[in-house]
Amino acid sequence: MQIIRSQSRSRPIIELTKGYALGSTSPICYPDQSLDRDLRLDACRGIALWFVFLDHIPDNICSWLTLRHYGFSDTTEVFMFVSGVTCALAYGAVQRCDGWWAVVSHTFRRGWEIYTAFLTLIVGLAVLVHYAGVEQLADEANVKVLLQQPGTALAHAAILQYRPVNTDVLPNFVVFHLMFAPLLWCLLRSPNAALAASALLYGLVQVYGWNLPQWPNHDWYFNPFAWQFLMVLGACWVLVGRTRFGALVTSRPMAGLAVAYLAFSLVVALSWHFEPLEMLIPQSLARLIYPIDKSNLDPLRCLHFLAIAILVARFVPSDWRGLTTPVLWGAVRCGENSLEIYCLGVLLSLASHLLLLWISGGSGAQVAVSAAGVLLLVGFATLSTWIGIGSRRQPKLL
Repeated sequence: MQIIRSQSRSRPIIELTKGYALGSTSPICYPDQSLDRDLRLDACRGIALWFVFLDHIPDNICSWLTLRHYGFSDTTEVFMFVSGVTCALAYGAVQRCDGWWAVVSHTFRRGWEIYTAFLTLIVGLAVLVHYAGVEQLADEANVKVLLQQPGTALAHAAILQYRPVNTDVLPNFVVFHLMFAPLLWCLLRSPNAALAASALLYGLVQVYGWNLPQWPNHDWYFNPFAWQFLMVLGACWVLVGRTRFGALVTSRPMAGLAVAYLAFSLVVALSWHFEPLEMLIPQSLARLIYPIDKSNLDPLRCLHFLAIAILVARFVPSDWRGLTTPVLWGAVRCGENSLEIYCLGVLLSLASHLLLLWISGGSGAQVAVSAAGVLLLVGFATLSTWIGIGSRRQPKLL
């Protein structure tokens, strides 16, 4: 059966990886067929972007369609792991074609694109809140301090210390891309040592709580010393894991363990919302597992995501025809333009919250606003892809 891939096998490597690392860059060389884009990655990230939009609308009934109510992990784990996978694919191909200086150049360019998107998103949120004139939004979006102290807040944003609500993940990607060239060098020469060092740092964070400071108070919400583990794990899987452990990871016993763990986490997560289920959780077990910390990527969250990844790898092959259905194709389009769609989703979620405050917070209005927002994301992503394809067909004038 023919494997479902992107549109052409003669496209430059960076065109194939556009959106993989939350950015884009210029063509480098032509890859072999093994580097064709796996649509499962884009589909997973596109669905995650929809979930981010739905989850960021406060008290949204449609958030029950997302992952966060049914287990320990949510969409952040998807972004981190898939970014590790796609960075290894993209930058590994660049290294083979043009060497290490090209890798450094492209990782810095990609990091710069994410950095400028982060600052632009902050300004966009502040403008939206300012013109909305709703003081409640300023507090909820954490832009009140920006409106009161614009110079100080922007100075701290420039060094990644200040970030409004729902922009927290972008500074992590800036840092991870700046550090990916040396990480790739280590993974290619000694993958076991690199993965062990990453796991050791992750473990030390769980014990000592190391983190970076945030302004005006607290630490980074997504602790980069902890969340780097998922990105390194994704990169390591691409470079050595698929060939060494692919059969084991997708084996029937491993899938059985994954299902059992997902069932356990489902009961625990639902017990947070439905009181009768609390009786199913022994108090001794509750004291052992709570709190399940998101900031430092609690091991229970990490295991929950890995269980999902195991089942996806086993039961969703790369040639699955469902990837060409209209719904999943819309998700693929969003995944191809992940940086733009993430930023637009953050703005749309705030605008949707504002709209619900103005008209109605009822379930019907929430469903209508949520559906309209997802359709806007898909439409914008499709338009972005068409513009990108069209611009590549036109001669460069300058």
